[in-house]
Amino acid sequence: MVFSSLIFLYFFLPIVMILYFILPSKYKNLLIFISGLFFYAWGEPKYVIIMILSTIIDYTAGRLMDYFDNSPRKRTICLLVSVIMNLGLLAVFKYSSFLITTINSLFGINIPDPQLPLPIGISFYTFQSMSYTIDLYLRKIKVQKNVISFTSYVTLFPQIVAGPIVRYEEVANEIDNRTVSVSKVGEGIGKFLKGLAKKVLLANNIGLVWTQVKAMDFTEISAATAWLGILAFTFQIYFDFSGYSDMAMGLGKMLGFNFPVNFNHPYISKSISEFWRRWHITLGCWFREYVYIPLGGNRKGLRRTIFNTFVVWTLTGLWHGASWNFVLWGLYFGVLIAIERLGWGKILAKLPQGLSMLYTFVLVVLGWVLFDTNTIADAWVFIKAMFGFNGVWGDSTAMYLFTGNAVIFVICVLASTNIFNVAVSRFDKKKPTLMKCIVPLAQLCVMVICTAYLVDASYNPFLYFRF
Repeated sequence: MVFSSLIFLYFFLPIVMILYFILPSKYKNLLIFISGLFFYAWGEPKYVIIMILSTIIDYTAGRLMDYFDNSPRKRTICLLVSVIMNLGLLAVFKYSSFLITTINSLFGINIPDPQLPLPIGISFYTFQSMSYTIDLYLRKIKVQKNVISFTSYVTLFPQIVAGPIVRYEEVANEIDNRTVSVSKVGEGIGKFLKGLAKKVLLANNIGLVWTQVKAMDFTEISAATAWLGILAFTFQIYFDFSGYSDMAMGLGKMLGFNFPVNFNHPYISKSISEFWRRWHITLGCWFREYVYIPLGGNRKGLRRTIFNTFVVWTLTGLWHGASWNFVLWGLYFGVLIAIERLGWGKILAKLPQGLSMLYTFVLVVLGWVLFDTNTIADAWVFIKAMFGFNGVWGDSTAMYLFTGNAVIFVICVLASTNIFNVAVSRFDKKKPTLMKCIVPLAQLCVMVICTAYLVDASYNPFLYFRF
């Protein structure tokens, strides 16, 4: 799917964009719908029907809710059908193997596991589609009667498989009434190339370090090797996912859409709570709007707030994957956020910024161990290696990995902060004319270099496609 997606973006996107600008406004959504189906079917031909089914369910539920506007009971039934059907699709294709394996293990039975392949991006587009019916039920939005307009929302190819999760409310006005200009296209191209550089030049290169370390025997690696490996993954997952989000935002801008920001330099956070206000922002907003607030949020006392926090973080872990590692990963952050709510957050706010940032970063890194190891036992063995329990603090492997990748590590550290944004902004204020000449040349260089890397590289995963 990764290679297929990039083939589409490089060879078919120009065709789509030319047609998009030529076609009258009333046909633009139809083009987006067809392009989205084609894009998804290119890499996932069998399961495009699942996405279509989810779309039909929610469109129909919305029309029926509008038809039975004066019948609260019937509107509630329509909402329940939408939610149950969408979550049912997730349960069957994403969680059935996990549930069967767990039941077999607990009760010593042998229920056959169908081992259904996971449709790419199913967690993204089902949540996105559900936001429409939920908001319609809550009367936050108006019904979308045009089936092409609604399906174009669900099948928006820039973010169909890896987000950001765009709630209907956020683009409701733009679905049927948006404008495209040369300045927006230019801005979109710049955003897209920024994301492409993050993905191809940073995530792919730093990810090779983690791939090497992950293949080693965790019981024998040194502490330095373990830290280098998980730090590499820490930067890989950030530049991979934020890079794709930037590309999606850029492509959306070219089509006239303003997608929400999904990342805001999370690794400079000074608390875990702040980190999750900066990381995968659209997912956090989704759970806040549709789970945390309906449960009562923080309006029913501290105990209920802590309970609601754990519910949200258990679900957040499960959203990312069907394994106990992800459940524990979610609960891990739930505990840390609960501790901050109980008073630790106020103490963190009084600490020197550098110390609170280091505290947050280390805890996030430890969380990534749970996120990308195969079992909880593997995660525990790896964490022990990080703290020297293997009896080896450094070795030649660590030295080799460090010397061979020191430059990319430094670039990743700097690029994960806002230092480049500040520098560019200051230079733009001092030399605006020169900046107008430099930017197009820099973008052209980025495109050429990234294309060369893609043609030559054999290692090019998109980590969040599996969710």
